[in-house]
Amino acid sequence: MSNNYSNILVAVDGSKNAELALQHGVEIAKEKNATLYLLSVVDENAISHSSYAYSKVLGEEKEAIEKELLKSIYYATEQGLDDVKPIVEIGNPKEMISTIIPSNQSIDLIIIGATGKGMIQANQLGTTTSYVVQYAPCNVLVVK
Repeated sequence: MSNNYSNILVAVDGSKNAELALQHGVEIAKEKNATLYLLSVVDENAISHSSYAYSKVLGEEKEAIEKELLKSIYYATEQGLDDVKPIVEIGNPKEMISTIIPSNQSIDLIIIGATGKGMIQANQLGTTTSYVVQYAPCNVLVVK
């Protein structure tokens, strides 16, 4: 079985495991001469229950995510990777990471941390990582 990955997706959310996933993603992308897609998702459900104005909370969350994503882009380029494509989306992280972005970008490997920032809800809803492993159309590398 050949693992000639050309489009690698790393889900980043600022967590420690996401940082480790990024490190693995950069190494594999360099080794395979692949395009590295860095995805951050603004969880629409999490902010829609806020008592503040939705648009204000959305704007603040998106700005925070974009700043975190810039750090990831900087890290990847400092490691010698030239083909890095950031993506910021608003929606359901599980669906964005597992099916929507992989289909839109012809992703052939998803790299995701074993756990992310949302550990409180994980017990009630199931983890994003488990969902991605189950529904992704390509290989998934889970980083601990």
